[in-house]
Amino acid sequence: MRGVGIPPCVASLNILIKALCKNSGTMDSAFRIFHEMPKRGFTPDSYTYGTLINGLCKLGKATEAKELLMEMEANGCSPTVVTYTCLIHGFCQSNNLDEAMTLLEDMRSQGIEPNVFTYSSLMDGLCKGGRSSEAMELLQIMIHEHKVPNMITYSTLIHGLCGEGLYWKIINGFCENNKFHEAANYLDEMILSGISPNRLTWSLHVKIHNAVVRGLCAVNDPKRAFQLYLSMRTRAISVEAKSFETLVNHFCKKGDVHKVARIVEEMLTDGCIPDEQTLAVVVGGFWDRRKVREAADSVQADLMCKHMNFET
Repeated sequence: MRGVGIPPCVASLNILIKALCKNSGTMDSAFRIFHEMPKRGFTPDSYTYGTLINGLCKLGKATEAKELLMEMEANGCSPTVVTYTCLIHGFCQSNNLDEAMTLLEDMRSQGIEPNVFTYSSLMDGLCKGGRSSEAMELLQIMIHEHKVPNMITYSTLIHGLCGEGLYWKIINGFCENNKFHEAANYLDEMILSGISPNRLTWSLHVKIHNAVVRGLCAVNDPKRAFQLYLSMRTRAISVEAKSFETLVNHFCKKGDVHKVARIVEEMLTDGCIPDEQTLAVVVGGFWDRRKVREAADSVQADLMCKHMNFET
């Protein structure tokens, strides 16, 4: 830099340090520049320290990174949420979960708000360390703080909790708080991650899926409920009678007779006979539309025929 007549500044030295921190073989050079800075009249700033801390964490040297954080604070440089998140991730990678949790409390005590990446890093470490219940607690804290979990958060919890048979608690928690869209998102993520029911978890999958279908109808999103219903049928997850009836009621109210006819037909195929109230809703829904009265007669006749067959 001096060769072309441009004096260095802290910003340009930070760029050089960042470049050197990308390679394990040049980390020592990054620290040499860092230690030379005060001698040359330059004061390292928060970005300088943050870059070096990140570099150390990537090399698995979280303890050294923590010492640098303490030096940083002693020199009057304030760490950012990014700096703390890098450190937390580094301690999680080295399975020092207690230290990672302590750092979370430290950053809060300094008024630094953890973000979704901070929480996701901690959840990943806790799940891998067999402390899934603590990861679940962090999820609840996130939701309470109105921080929206992203796909990384969901994937972390899926892989961490599924092995312990506890992942359903997440969806259960969403359902209990009437957050059925979040529950549906989580079910989608489960499917994308290749998680499918087995002999031990079959009844659990049935219960969860049906609860979310009915919940989506309850929050007036029958379109999403129908998509989940179709997904269930594709994957041969049993649809409960109550779910059939809820879907029929909602699509009758919307006048979508085609979906009603399809659901009723599939309901009968599954050996599920509508109760009198559902039958009245179906017939009424069809009868209100003149152009489909013939279809209503056909459905009613089919229902009666199936009903008689089941009675005999």
